[in-house]
Amino acid sequence: MATPDFIIDLREKIGTMPLWLSGVTACVHRETDAGTEWLLARRADNGSWTPVTGIIDPGEHPGDAALREVAEEADVVAEIERLVWVDVTDVVTYANGDQTQYINFTFRCRYVSGEPAPADGENTEVGFFPEDALPAVEGRHAAVLAAAIRNKPECGLGPLPS
Repeated sequence: MATPDFIIDLREKIGTMPLWLSGVTACVHRETDAGTEWLLARRADNGSWTPVTGIIDPGEHPGDAALREVAEEADVVAEIERLVWVDVTDVVTYANGDQTQYINFTFRCRYVSGEPAPADGENTEVGFFPEDALPAVEGRHAAVLAAAIRNKPECGLGPLPS
């Protein structure tokens, strides 16, 4: 799914002005005989590898949004293990000039079923990668994935560690 209808409606009123939104990142792992693997998606817009991300719909619980995004973007069913980090992103300026900033909820999720595939057009590739052979993941996406891999019992708050 591309831009949600509620954002399109808001953009008609405010143009490209900064918009505060809620987002999720789902770091999905599965255990295999060879070790832990992590689900990553190659974004269609910029080619970078990231965990599954998305926008929370109005009234939607962040955990439900994370699981919905995993199903929509990767064709995989997962379950939430726990909340890993809550942070605020830098302002994102899209190619059309729209500006957005997100309060982001990062979840560590466990794989349940499904064969990973780029299901909704937002990604060109989706797959599980061994924890010791991940493709290059950059910036905040690398930091939240590292936090999910570390799996400390407490939820991190504020700026992400580098």
